[in-house]
Amino acid sequence: MPRARPVAGLARVSAPRPVPVPTDARPVHPGLFTDRGLIGTQCGTCGRRHFPAARPCPWCASDDVSDVELSSEGTLWGWTAVTAAPPGYDGPVPYGFGVVSLPADGLQVVTRLVEADPAALQEGDAMRFTVVALSDGVVTWAFTRARR
Repeated sequence: MPRARPVAGLARVSAPRPVPVPTDARPVHPGLFTDRGLIGTQCGTCGRRHFPAARPCPWCASDDVSDVELSSEGTLWGWTAVTAAPPGYDGPVPYGFGVVSLPADGLQVVTRLVEADPAALQEGDAMRFTVVALSDGVVTWAFTRARR
């Protein structure tokens, strides 16, 4: 995929300043992630992993599934910027949104991205899991570019 280029006549997307993550923050939805990574499930029958965690296995319908912490490292597959707040959303805008491949888990996850400028990202960029402040003591997960 070619690198994104700014479109003539459109203003460059500027990301809001990072908000410190409060130590007493609560997750946007319980059971999706920890401070180390996403929580998925692995099937004891077919061996495949999935996110979010699901019972029964969405691949083979087995009830033999267990929680697993997914890889915190992946590669960027696709991305864009959200420049208008969705209904009911209270967090900062713009923000990045994309798909990150987690090869160690055989998955691609739809995720928030720390980088809000699509032109600053490239297909295959190394990404790592992080937790970011959303609003009023609520945190969510995101992926950010790994240090080069």
